Amino acid sequence: MTSVLYDAQGPRAKRRNLLYSALFLVAFAAVLWWVFTSLDDKDQLAWEKWKPFVHGEAWSTYLWPGLKNTLKAAALSMVIALPLGAVFGIARLSDHVWIRVPAASVVEFFRAIPVLVLMIFAVAAYSSYTDISSDDRPFYAVVTGLVLYNSSVLAEIVRAGILSLPKGQSEAAMAVGLRKNQVMRFILLPQAVTAMLPAIVSQLVVIVKDTAIGGAVLTFPELLASVGPMSAYYGANTIASFTVVALVFIALNFGLTSFASWLEGRLRRGKKSTGATVPPAAVAGTEAAGAGGGVTV
Repeated sequence: MTSVLYDAQGPRAKRRNLLYSALFLVAFAAVLWWVFTSLDDKDQLAWEKWKPFVHGEAWSTYLWPGLKNTLKAAALSMVIALPLGAVFGIARLSDHVWIRVPAASVVEFFRAIPVLVLMIFAVAAYSSYTDISSDDRPFYAVVTGLVLYNSSVLAEIVRAGILSLPKGQSEAAMAVGLRKNQVMRFILLPQAVTAMLPAIVSQLVVIVKDTAIGGAVLTFPELLASVGPMSAYYGANTIASFTVVALVFIALNFGLTSFASWLEGRLRRGKKSTGATVPPAAVAGTEAAGAGGGVTV
């Protein structure tokens, strides 16, 4: 028996795959046991190292302020990068060369530069040409680097999402008299949003994680940067601090992707028929208008 993609497994292949799965589970359990015993030998699992995260002192003093800075930088970057990326993505599809070529140049330029380099250039520019204080400068530099890089990536996502739609969509809309900007706003973008949503959410997750670059290089007091002073204050509980911060990042990004999955499902359901019926009078009126010479679009 075969399927479209591969041949169905026979009895020997099923036994072999079952054996491989069992060996993988045994190896994985052995690695977990080695990690556990190694941490235990170094006293990294002692209750004293994990106690601050249970009683809440570490949260109010270190983790929560860092998490607020992470969320503030990520949210501001998302709010700016999303519409900016949409504008540049649509501009790259323009029929006018004087719009399409500069937009493509900007997108390709900032997409090719690492976000860390953009942050360093931003902090140097703010230091030389603005009056922003040294305390606020890392925040502005992190947001600037994230916006420049991620808006260029989002522009490519928008462009690819629009180009993935069948050409018949645009041709049918133009056949009834819609202009190109109307086709883009009313036909293409609403359909492309659902297709682009998983890639957009992946890039938003990247924005949240890349705020840690500012903490590591620019002394931006975000969530990951709180590990250093926190582990020093509580007696070198570095493993515990990194573990808790990693769990916070996982929960944050999982919530973001879960919301995006819910939103994508809602958008897909919203495009289906609602089951509403058209009154006979409306149908009769349409037929009468057609008999009288047609309906103007």
